[in-house]
Amino acid sequence: MTDSRSFAPRSRDWHPPDLSEGYKSSTARAPKAPLLRLDPTLSETSGPTFGHSDLGSLDHDLLRNYAHGGAPIGERIILHGKVLDGDGRPVPHTLVEIWQANAGGRYRHKNDSYLAPLDPNFGGCGRTLTDGGGGYRFFTIKPGAYPWPNWQPSWRPAHIHVSVFGRSFAERLITQLYFEGDPLIATCPIVNTLSDPQAITRLTAQLDMDEARDFDHLAYRFDIVLRGRGASVFEGHDGAPG
Repeated sequence: MTDSRSFAPRSRDWHPPDLSEGYKSSTARAPKAPLLRLDPTLSETSGPTFGHSDLGSLDHDLLRNYAHGGAPIGERIILHGKVLDGDGRPVPHTLVEIWQANAGGRYRHKNDSYLAPLDPNFGGCGRTLTDGGGGYRFFTIKPGAYPWPNWQPSWRPAHIHVSVFGRSFAERLITQLYFEGDPLIATCPIVNTLSDPQAITRLTAQLDMDEARDFDHLAYRFDIVLRGRGASVFEGHDGAPG
C-alpha cells in the first residue's frame, strides 16, 4: 500500500527566534556565539519513564490540589486536548505539565512582586499523563493578565505554560497557550516574535462549549502537535518544528 502522506519540510519562520529586538529579555539571553553540540549523557537519554503511580490523584486538578479549606478565586475552566504526532496519531502515556498565574495575574513564586494578591487556595501547577488516545485534561482557573517591564510597560495576555515530556529528560518540549478572543494577544511583544499568524493561531486555545458544564465551568481545547505542518510552536526551537 502506498503511503499518501507527504513530507513536511522545516519552516524557518515557524518557531520564535532566539533574539527579537521587540522582546527586551531576549537581547540579554540570546546566544552571541555559534552553538556547540554536546553529546547527551546516559541519564538524559535513558529515562525517566512515568507511570500513573508517580502521579497523585489530584495532580491534574488545580482547583483542589493546593486548596486549604476553600476554593480558588476566579473563572473555573477545563483545559483539554490531545498530544499528536505529525501524522495526527495520538501520543499516549506522555507526561504533560502546566503552570500559570492565578486569576489576579500573580504566580506563586518568590520573585513575582506584582501587587495582585496570592490566592491561598491556588498553587498554579499541575500534571497528568495522556490516555490511550493521547488525551489530557486539567481543571483550573483562567489566569489573569499581568504587567511586565519590556522596553516600555507591557501586558502579558492570559496564558498557561505547557511542558510535554518524551521518553527521556532530553525529550522535553515547552510552550504556552493563550485564550481565544483575548485582545492582549495582538499587543504582546512576546507573541509578536512569531512572524506567521498561523503560528499564533496554533498557540490559542479555542472555546469548546461541548465540554462546558452548566453553572460550573467553561472549557478550552488545545491540541499539542509535535511536528509537521500543523506543529505547535515550542520555545527554544528556532527553525524546525519537532
